[in-house]
Amino acid sequence: MDQIKIDKILGSRRLSNYWWATIVLLGSFSFFIVGLSAYLSITVIPFLPQGAIMIFYGISGILLSLFLWYTIIFDVGSGYNKFDNMQGVVTIFRLGFPGKNRILKLEYNIKQIYSIKIRIQEGLSSRREIYLKTKDKREIPLTKVGEPISVYEIEKQAKEIAKFLDVIIEGAES
Repeated sequence: MDQIKIDKILGSRRLSNYWWATIVLLGSFSFFIVGLSAYLSITVIPFLPQGAIMIFYGISGILLSLFLWYTIIFDVGSGYNKFDNMQGVVTIFRLGFPGKNRILKLEYNIKQIYSIKIRIQEGLSSRREIYLKTKDKREIPLTKVGEPISVYEIEKQAKEIAKFLDVIIEGAES
């Protein structure tokens, strides 16, 4: 049996983020151009109030799009979960926004781990998450943020991790 298990975590560089960043940029740029053309009296739209509102929405959308592209470029949220039975350490590594706290690296001794907890919340915004639960009752999320995966897949992943670490599985439904 392998002594090290590494699960890669996909961050902001996913197809849906590229899609939305591009759509928001194109749409907001279009709003800005229409508002600007109203200001320059190129179109029949009056500048006040329609043109001014179009420019405001255009600038707001462009700023939102720049933020989305910023998170994609810096791959915010990406990282890995490393389970090392040889050294007896679990490492959770994630990238954040640039700055002094860009790198989040948590290390736990395997002996501190009490269980692997599954939390399933169904509804309009369903959530399916796996947590590393320590003996002092802390719950550290292990799953990636974004598209929810099937209940079967989340249970399979949790079972693999629990078996690898030789701990129990807890379930919680909301």
